[in-house]
Amino acid sequence: MDLQFTAVFRQVPEGYIGFVEELPGANTQGATLEEARANLQEAVTTILDANRELAQQATGKGPVIR
Repeated sequence: MDLQFTAVFRQVPEGYIGFVEELPGANTQGATLEEARANLQEAVTTILDANRELAQQATGKGPVIR
């Protein structure tokens, strides 16, 4: 599965802030646009990994279909 997300960046006096429209909690900042992009990619990966772990914990040890 290939997912695509919409990243939104805004220039502020300190640099750039960014967030992903489709993923609440995925937001970041950076001194440059490139840094903000890299930070946002890391934030998305971290959130997806954490959500995956939480989902695995919620399903317990029984059999599941994925």
